[in-house]
Amino acid sequence: MSSKPISVLITGANRGLGLEMVKQMVETQGPLSALFACCRDPDGPRAEALQALAKMHKDTIKIIRMDTADRSSIKQSAEQVGSLLGENGLNLVINNAAILTHSTVADSTPETMAKDFNTNVIGPMSVIQEFLPYLRAAAKNSAEPGMSCRKAAVVNLSALLGSIELTPQSYENFSTLPYRVSKAALNMLITCAAVELKKDEILCTLLHPGWVQTDMGGANASIDAQESVQGMLKIMNSMTEKHNGVLLDYKGQSIPW
Repeated sequence: MSSKPISVLITGANRGLGLEMVKQMVETQGPLSALFACCRDPDGPRAEALQALAKMHKDTIKIIRMDTADRSSIKQSAEQVGSLLGENGLNLVINNAAILTHSTVADSTPETMAKDFNTNVIGPMSVIQEFLPYLRAAAKNSAEPGMSCRKAAVVNLSALLGSIELTPQSYENFSTLPYRVSKAALNMLITCAAVELKKDEILCTLLHPGWVQTDMGGANASIDAQESVQGMLKIMNSMTEKHNGVLLDYKGQSIPW
């Protein structure tokens, strides 16, 4: 990303796209001063691959306990990360953690709607709020001009299914109402954040990773996690202030709201 080491934080880093991001970042995106890999249960069986990766990169990967559905957990993780960061702050936050509920208008419940909204919208909002002081410090202390992921940025994984304009084309095959509504709300949240944090030179943007072969995407998805992350990292490396508040896919193509 840059000759100067940067610090990165990734949520939902124990599997799927999050784990692949950690892997590719430490292997191809150096130099990194620290990569904070956040997940709900670092000591559980679902974090074994992340733990193994961290052992291979002990000086870079720091595993942080964070449940993005729990505001107090996010606050505690921010305090922990803050104690490990230097005065240069935190350069890049990747809001990756999300859940998907399969239900329709006819059978969705208030509970399923609230659960998806809490993780997919309130979670990223809380992460931005708790880590904002460190992002501001990074922007202030950076010699990078304009906006970039090397300076201070929040990259949020959205979804094609959150596009209101494209819903008529895809709803019959993917009637995931709570997920769709939450991702549409995430798009609005980050658009607002992009406007609000522009004065701080903190880039806020949205990326659709594609339909990926993960636990969420399923085995029939069109691409694997490696291809998706390679594409997203390429886009992130080229981001400037022109990308503030936009929604792109992993190939860099614009997605309608």
